[in-house]
Amino acid sequence: MSPITLLYFCPFTGAGSAAVITVTFIHPIDVVKTRLQISGTGNARDYRSLGVFGTVKTVSGEEGIAAFWKGINAAWLRESSYTSLRLGLYEPCKIAFGCTTPENSTFVKKFAAGSAAGALGSLAGNPFDVLKTQMMASEGKEAPSILKTAKNISNKLGIGGFYRGLDSNIMRAMVLNGTKMACYDTIKGVVVENTGMSKSALPTQFLAAGGAGFFMTCTVAPFDMVRTRLMNQPPAMLLTVFPRLLPRRVLRPCGVVLSPFGADSPPLRRSSCSSSNRFELSWA
Repeated sequence: MSPITLLYFCPFTGAGSAAVITVTFIHPIDVVKTRLQISGTGNARDYRSLGVFGTVKTVSGEEGIAAFWKGINAAWLRESSYTSLRLGLYEPCKIAFGCTTPENSTFVKKFAAGSAAGALGSLAGNPFDVLKTQMMASEGKEAPSILKTAKNISNKLGIGGFYRGLDSNIMRAMVLNGTKMACYDTIKGVVVENTGMSKSALPTQFLAAGGAGFFMTCTVAPFDMVRTRLMNQPPAMLLTVFPRLLPRRVLRPCGVVLSPFGADSPPLRRSSCSSSNRFELSWA
C-alpha cells in the first residue's frame, strides 16, 4: 500500500469503523445525557430533578430498554461522516500547521490542527446530529423513524432545518477535537517517556485516550449543552449562539456552574469510554 494511501485513506476508514462500533455501546449514555440536557424545555419532562439514575429508571420503565438506542441509526451515519473526517483529517492538518517533527509539534499547533479537522467534520455531520438529537429526545414507547424524522424536519423547516445549531456545533467540534487530539498526543508522549512503553502499545493508547476524553469533556460540555438545546428547539423558534435571547432561553434555566454537564456526569462517563475504545480501535 502506498504511503499516500496510508496517510489519507486508512485514517478515515479506521476512525469511521471504530466510531460506529463504539457508539453502538455508548449510545445509551448519550440518550441519558440528551434527556438531561433538554430537561424542562418545551414539553420535555424535568429529567434534571430525577438525576442520572432516576432518568435511567424512568426511561426504562416507561419506554422500555430499547429506548436507550433511539436514534442509533442516525448516530451511525453521524460517526461515519463527522468522526471519520475529524480524526482522519488530523494528520494532514498537523502537516499543514507545521507539525512535522516532535520539536516543532507544540501543543498550540496540535490544538489548531485538531480544531480545523473538527470544524470540517462538523459541517458534514450536522444533518445527522440534528436527526440523532431529535430522535433521542423523542419520548414515548414508539421508536422514531429516521426517515419520518427527516421528512418532518424538511417539511417544517426545509433544508436549513438540518443545519440548526451549526454555529454551536462547529465551535463544539473545534474545542472537542482540538483538546482531544492535542491532549492525546501530549499524554501519549508523557507515558512513553516515563514508562518506556511504545507508542503503539495498548496500555499507552488506553491511558492517552482516557485522559484526553476527560479533559475534552471538561472543555466541551457547555458547547454540547447549547448545541443540544438549539438542535431540539421547536420549529417556530430559530435561536443561534449569538442573539441576546440565548442566555435567557438556553443558558439561564440551566444554572451557572454544573448545568453544562446536564445535571450530573454522563458526559464524563461517555467520553472516557468512547475515547478509549475509539483510539484503541483506530490508532493501533
